[in-house]
Amino acid sequence: MSLPPRKIIHVDMDAFFASVEQRDNPALRGKPVAVGGSRERGVVAAASYEARKFGVHSALSSKIAAQRCPQLIFVKPRFEVYSAVSRQIREIFHSYTDLVEPLSLDEAYLDVTENKIGMPSASIIAKEIKQRIWEETGLTASAGVSFNKFLAKIGSDMNKPNGFTLITPDMAEELVAGLMIEKFHGIGKVTAAKMQGMGIVTGADLRERPEDELVRNFGKVGRYYYRIARAQDDREVQPHRIRKSIGSERTFDVDLTEEQDMLERLEELAKEVSIDMARLQATAKTVTLKIKYFDFTQNTRSKTFLSEFSSADAIYTIARDLLRTPQLPHQPVRLLGITASSLLYQHDKMEGYQLTLDL
Repeated sequence: MSLPPRKIIHVDMDAFFASVEQRDNPALRGKPVAVGGSRERGVVAAASYEARKFGVHSALSSKIAAQRCPQLIFVKPRFEVYSAVSRQIREIFHSYTDLVEPLSLDEAYLDVTENKIGMPSASIIAKEIKQRIWEETGLTASAGVSFNKFLAKIGSDMNKPNGFTLITPDMAEELVAGLMIEKFHGIGKVTAAKMQGMGIVTGADLRERPEDELVRNFGKVGRYYYRIARAQDDREVQPHRIRKSIGSERTFDVDLTEEQDMLERLEELAKEVSIDMARLQATAKTVTLKIKYFDFTQNTRSKTFLSEFSSADAIYTIARDLLRTPQLPHQPVRLLGITASSLLYQHDKMEGYQLTLDL
């Protein structure tokens, strides 16, 4: 006998960092706000919906963001505040189920197939959670409800901000078929561009490709693409899911040959990695630098330390030294990437302080 469908909720806070800043500072409400960076340098960590209308988004260069939106207001991030609010929200989640899988400070999966309040309707639980988040934190969240994680995530993205979407089994395949490939959770920009070059533009196009072709072109993850094109996803909600590494990489339109250009890109990547580490309340002991050359050959360089670190400055300094050791790249560089690993999470620490690396 087949088991009854799971009842999965994906909750995603709306412009979380920026919304917290607008909540705490009434002068920012209704205005375009960027958390992180400045007009001169840096990277945007989060943008309010007012800023997003101008094409401002997370991981965008602050300089470009200011060009796109001259009236943009830059605010320094307050990760300790965001973490405190995140804990409030997770307490709400856990009052309904222990099967909570946080993905970051601002989003999580919940399995409410069996729940603490005995409510058979996942939709009612999701709406109640949204209301409680609003009442207890003054912030809005969007929620997707479905029978698997992939569809729940798709649902939470569909009607932001303050949205709610239910995707039932009888509507799933048609919805996925009409979805643009870049909207698929798990398919990034680079993979989406490759698929589009193969003529795969929608979920219907992806469904037409045999599994062996997808594996041949995309590796093992091709099997996942084959399944999600059919609205299939058997991944369970994992309450103790541990991320082993945090990284960011960038492919350049023009190959880099000058050290200063490489260093500027590394600085941007280091800030992005640091932002993600702060969201996950993690520190690292290892940094790996990935270099891909114009001819698609690549190498990696790593260094591990006894002390933990998490700041953008520390990650950048290590990556800079790796770039120069044993020597600077002697060929044009088409991609650079930074990965932090040997992670330690705040909730695993016995003490309430964070060690730092003295550079």
